[in-house]
Amino acid sequence: MQIYYNSGDTFSKGVTAYPTKIFMRLFFTALLFCVSLSALAYFFWYKTKFNKHVTVTTFAIKKADLDAEVKQRVISHAATISKYAGANNYNTQYCFLADMKIASGKSRFFVYNLERDSVELTGLVTHGSGKSNSSNIQFSNTEGSLCTSLGKYKIGNSYKGKFGLAYKLYGLDATNSNAYNRFVVLHAHECVPNSATAPFPICESQGCPTVAPAFLTQLAKYIDDAEKPILLSIYY
Repeated sequence: MQIYYNSGDTFSKGVTAYPTKIFMRLFFTALLFCVSLSALAYFFWYKTKFNKHVTVTTFAIKKADLDAEVKQRVISHAATISKYAGANNYNTQYCFLADMKIASGKSRFFVYNLERDSVELTGLVTHGSGKSNSSNIQFSNTEGSLCTSLGKYKIGNSYKGKFGLAYKLYGLDATNSNAYNRFVVLHAHECVPNSATAPFPICESQGCPTVAPAFLTQLAKYIDDAEKPILLSIYY
């Protein structure tokens, strides 16, 4: 049987093309494998910086599954917030807690029911990138630091920002008193997925506690339905 194959602008007769086809298939298979491996390496090992053009697939949010140490910190900070809220006319039914000692790839943002002493909802949240190349989380109240500020925040009114729905934050402690001037707000971004990515970290912000879009939609129900402002505590 004679096989015809393309040789320049003409077809030549009498040459068997099977070896060439097999070689080309093996070559493109190997090339596809290398490209796929590179893509996976980029996703898992590249530490994504905060960029409004980044998009990732989101997943279903799950309920809290806290270990003893994390649970103790949550309960302790919730008790402090409950006492402060009662004395200063803030919401005494719910508070939001963000435990920055937990890795960013794990759920560390908690919706806490103060009346039932229980966690109702959890999700991922970013921390600030800071200006150094250190992989360790940094905290600062200084304008331009790009860092997370620890402390209690009053969650204010909503507005439409460059990332969509956002809520103004007012720092209530000396450690976060510049939050409003730094434009530190609670907002969402597509670079934050809805489920854990640990041991791999999520993206970083410029200091804002940033959550997944679907998670912010759920948080908005608590904030918008509250008769008194809800408090957010970011701690380490």
